[in-house]
Amino acid sequence: MNELKSPKRRGIQSVEIGLGVLAGLAACRGPAALSAVAQAAGLSASQTHRYLASLIAAGMAKQDAGSGHYDLDAGAIRLGLAALARLDVFAGADAAMRNYVRETARTCLVAVWGDAGATVVRWFPGDPPVVTSLAIGSVLPVLQSATGHVFYAFGDLTLIDAKARAERAASATARAINIEALRKKVRADQVARVDGDLIPGLRVVSAPVFDLQGRLSIVVTSIATSASDRGGDAGAEQALLAACRGLTESLGGRWPG
Repeated sequence: MNELKSPKRRGIQSVEIGLGVLAGLAACRGPAALSAVAQAAGLSASQTHRYLASLIAAGMAKQDAGSGHYDLDAGAIRLGLAALARLDVFAGADAAMRNYVRETARTCLVAVWGDAGATVVRWFPGDPPVVTSLAIGSVLPVLQSATGHVFYAFGDLTLIDAKARAERAASATARAINIEALRKKVRADQVARVDGDLIPGLRVVSAPVFDLQGRLSIVVTSIATSASDRGGDAGAEQALLAACRGLTESLGGRWPG
């Protein structure tokens, strides 16, 4: 049993050391000699050299042919930017949606586009909370949910069209939807609305959040039940739009239109 566990421990240790070298390289704040990277990582020069060779092969580091100095390569930069983008949008969304729930008492969710489609990744219960089968991890349809409509209107169609076509092939209800008219309406309104179409008794409105490069980052959806006063729907929708626009601007993005 110990022999089976030992390679796993060595593998984990190697990853930790490699990440330590990558962190040391980042701490140098520019192209650095092997000795400087080794000092930052707390390793010998020979050990650091071996890990740097692996990082170069993985596209995470590079070496200047003239000076011999090392620096971060595109792989590490992409990783850092991706992590920063995720951290910013979710931290901002958590704060904005908690404030939205306090103001409106409406339940809301946050969804991202994943491998399976529009996937719920955050859930903020209102007062009273909505009792539904939806939960974190639920995947929402493109053509029969407000969340999906926003993804279809503002997202990457090369990814979303395939999902929409599969839904149309499987459902007569989905085939009856004029998808081009739907897309134009959502883009014009800047929100999508669904009243009991996906889950009877639920009225939902969804709005987009865009990142620094103008790409759709997340979709935020506000949920009301049949017990909720419809008179408050317009105010809740405007508050949702304001929250999503503010979150977009806080990320350096530009609101459409």
